[in-house]
Amino acid sequence: MRELLRTNDLVRISYLEALLRAEGIETLVMDGGMSVLEGSAGAIPRRLMVIDEDYEPAKALLASVGESLDKV
Repeated sequence: MRELLRTNDLVRISYLEALLRAEGIETLVMDGGMSVLEGSAGAIPRRLMVIDEDYEPAKALLASVGESLDKV
């Protein structure tokens, strides 16, 4: 798995998941539970992950809609 980005923005994560899913790219959001356990929803960013083979196509798709990705 490779990380596309980290964010505390739940709306952005949902949007990007839907966008990628529409193109047949499965995603996994990691660390969502950690924020709940820690008690502060914004303290630990969630990571949007894809399998290695989907990384470059996912990155290109997000760039094409103007999403800037974190340097990972």
